[in-house]
Amino acid sequence: MRILIVTNDGTVFLKDEGKAEEILGGRVREVLDLKRSLSDGHDVSLALISGRYGLISGDRVISQYSNAPDTSAGYAELQTRTDYAGRLKVMSRSFDMTMVFVPKDMMRILIAGGSLPRNTLAVTSPEFIDVFEKNGWKFLERKGARIGNKNAESIRSLSSLL
Repeated sequence: MRILIVTNDGTVFLKDEGKAEEILGGRVREVLDLKRSLSDGHDVSLALISGRYGLISGDRVISQYSNAPDTSAGYAELQTRTDYAGRLKVMSRSFDMTMVFVPKDMMRILIAGGSLPRNTLAVTSPEFIDVFEKNGWKFLERKGARIGNKNAESIRSLSSLL
């Protein structure tokens, strides 16, 4: 199974430049740990919604930057500038499943943009339960961390059934 994992950046950088998934630290590490654990048995790719570059592949070489949005207005400005929602709609077509781990204000933009494919799983705000049920998407509630240990274990269990 081909899985696309989508998350947003943050302000923690481990080095000045390199592959996006190698230089970003902080909560991105939690997502990368899940990616590694799912890679045993699945073809897993990472996409990052970057404050500087928009939606990029995790293996894209980038330089450190300081404009990682963390507000509703910041996510909206980034969408206007880079159309990350539109790019996700196209990118996700070549995957069997898309897993999304972004803040609720960014999730709102992805939903409004029709960016999420038929087979989507997300850890997100409970305000989206109705939308997820209506579309047949898999929903796990976000409580603090991007994924959380309990949700990560649920995702790993689910992936063994895929």
